[in-house]
Amino acid sequence: MYRRPTRRHLLRAAAVTGTLLPAGVLAQRAFIGHRPLDQIDPAICRASFGAPVVLPEKRTLKLTWNANAICTVGVPVAKEKGFFARHNLDVELINFAGSTDQLLEAITTAKADAGIGMALRWLKPLESGFDVKIAAGIHGGCMRLFSAPGSDITRIADLKGKAIGVTDLAAPDRNFFSIMLHRAGIDPGKEVEWRVFPGDILPIALKKGEIQAFCQGDPLGWMAKQRDNLIEVANNLSGDYAHRTCCVLGIRGSLVREEKQVAAALTQALLEGQEWVAVNPDGAAQVFAPYAKAPVDQLAAMLKSHTHHDNPLAADLRSQIIAYGEELKQISVFKQSTDINKYATRVTVDLLS
Repeated sequence: MYRRPTRRHLLRAAAVTGTLLPAGVLAQRAFIGHRPLDQIDPAICRASFGAPVVLPEKRTLKLTWNANAICTVGVPVAKEKGFFARHNLDVELINFAGSTDQLLEAITTAKADAGIGMALRWLKPLESGFDVKIAAGIHGGCMRLFSAPGSDITRIADLKGKAIGVTDLAAPDRNFFSIMLHRAGIDPGKEVEWRVFPGDILPIALKKGEIQAFCQGDPLGWMAKQRDNLIEVANNLSGDYAHRTCCVLGIRGSLVREEKQVAAALTQALLEGQEWVAVNPDGAAQVFAPYAKAPVDQLAAMLKSHTHHDNPLAADLRSQIIAYGEELKQISVFKQSTDINKYATRVTVDLLS
């Protein structure tokens, strides 16, 4: 029985095969019955997301990313596996180590053309009006909250009155778990204490009893859990958040307005890279290994736990940004006067419809 392929199926098929075809050919080749894509003969599975955007001339772009975070693995994959090149893009990767405001300012002022970042770190600064447009969600997962082995803290509700370690007070995981605390009826500003430590010191602070829990992203969080047998109290891979993006692609506003096809080509290439990661987590771990101080098998396990195939666009993306915005209002990160619907419309862009 034939089922019409969704656009997500078409994008994943493109990632498996690395072949671009006109949109009219897609429905015939994207899916065979209901078999998973990794079980389909690549010779009969060639597709892309919508009409392929291949620029007529090579275009050089600068893309910022965090080479220490495995959730950005789609960036080196898109570079190494030729997804950028397929769209006639020559992308320079910039490992940006500054603050979020500095990063968004760099993109706004054309020192960079685009960047990959965590939604819950970017959304508050974007409220201030940086000319950066969110074009796509990149993946879900990778934020985790831990307690010590044998601890009586096994759920969010157990954190009332406790000290929680974070890397900084504007960290995306601090914002995310503040939202979860609020949902559990705990005021994250008054009924828990947030203590700041360097990322590699958080597990030590937990052992010493200076904190009773800490939150951290992968790969450091995953490795600490495996090494210290920590209790994973919560993460952003369950419930309402199972398919919520946590990492986004932001593109310089002037590039979107003046060279929309270039912005679309970049978005398409990165999404194809993300789908390649989803289908080939072991291969993606090999690509990322030079950037991480972790064994390849652990990196692969992390990637398999993430949702690199969840890449919201257009209306889906706006609805997720609206949801985050309303939640950030509830924990007093966003101004109460901010119109979240207008905000989401301003900061997102639909490039692939």
